Amino acid sequence: MLLRQHLKETTKLSIPLIISQVGHVVTGIVDNIFLGHIGKTEQAAGVLANSLFVLLLVFGIGLSYATTPLTSAAHINNNNEEKGFLLKNSFYMNVVFSLLLFALLYFMSPLLGHMGQSADVVEMAIPFFDVLIFSIVPVSLYFVGKQYTEGLSNTKAAMVISIVGNLLNIALNYILINGHMGLPQMGYMGSCWATFIARTFMGLAFVWLLFKHKDFKVVVPYFKKAKYSILHIKQLLSIGIGSALQFTFEVAAFALSSLIIGWYGKEQMDAHGIAISLASFTYMLSSGLSGAACIRISNFSAQKDSANLRLAGKSAFIIVIAMMTCCALGFFALHKLLPLAFSTDQEILSLASDLLIIAAVFQLFDGTQVVAQGMLRGMEDVKIPTFITLIAYWVIACPLPIILAKCFS
Repeated sequence: MLLRQHLKETTKLSIPLIISQVGHVVTGIVDNIFLGHIGKTEQAAGVLANSLFVLLLVFGIGLSYATTPLTSAAHINNNNEEKGFLLKNSFYMNVVFSLLLFALLYFMSPLLGHMGQSADVVEMAIPFFDVLIFSIVPVSLYFVGKQYTEGLSNTKAAMVISIVGNLLNIALNYILINGHMGLPQMGYMGSCWATFIARTFMGLAFVWLLFKHKDFKVVVPYFKKAKYSILHIKQLLSIGIGSALQFTFEVAAFALSSLIIGWYGKEQMDAHGIAISLASFTYMLSSGLSGAACIRISNFSAQKDSANLRLAGKSAFIIVIAMMTCCALGFFALHKLLPLAFSTDQEILSLASDLLIIAAVFQLFDGTQVVAQGMLRGMEDVKIPTFITLIAYWVIACPLPIILAKCFS
């Protein structure tokens, strides 16, 4: 297979993955936009609540990523029994972990009052956070289904569910915040309830799809026969823990930055939240491509086809470099216009505009590293990438916000 063909195949596979990945982050962007047009305190409360919530959420999401390469290998070998075992044990593992994470989050809301944030922001953030945490189990169900179906090279299922879920979230934000269709006006709290309902729909929709849709029902008899397996749990954990830690190390650095920025005022936190929302959007473009690279490389790895494995990796790098270069140029060109969707406050808009210039600079690096992680995950190699992310984010990136904030304040 020539490089040109690999570019075509990688692009074709990545498009629905990109849409579903972007759809996941769009939920937060939509909430941020709606909250920003209510008020800057409400927007800051949403950013603060999400900063703490996402720390544990991404750990659970990372665990589910082990499902894709293992399912892909079983699918290539037409081993339906193995697919049934992997699906059942993936559900076991991820749901149990999500319940444990929920238990931790349930007792963490008082921490919001000890992070140096404005008292009025904390007061609003705590009830927002207390609703948001209930969505962690539905998110777990969604990602198990997503990673499993992607292991079968079916990327459209997650795309469709993600699109419908985000349309539902937009509609519910509008209805619940403003009190339309005979429902009470909930104000900013309507946004977190909209997120919870939309995520619950997405999780349950995937469960229904896996057991009722004709494309997946062939594995259902094997799923029913499958039992809890230490061997499969170990396989899932050997990849999943590494992926979960990679996500957690990275998100922790950004969450810490948000908290430090909140020490300087709600306007600064709102501006940072806007910039990170937009940077997260472009990150998910490369994350979707990373998923495609993982699937293709895991397929070639299972077939022991090293020549096509290398070309598949090369095609993914070419695409991500081109894509993230365009994103960087877009941030440079539109850094004053993009924040207008999130706020009308001039101070917030000015700060967000400056931060988007910084976001533009790291686009290429952000994209290439996440695609490289996907490739290595496709070869079931997560140990070295986990060590690299530990050094990059916790040894280098976490102390820097504090040092730089003191230097330039």
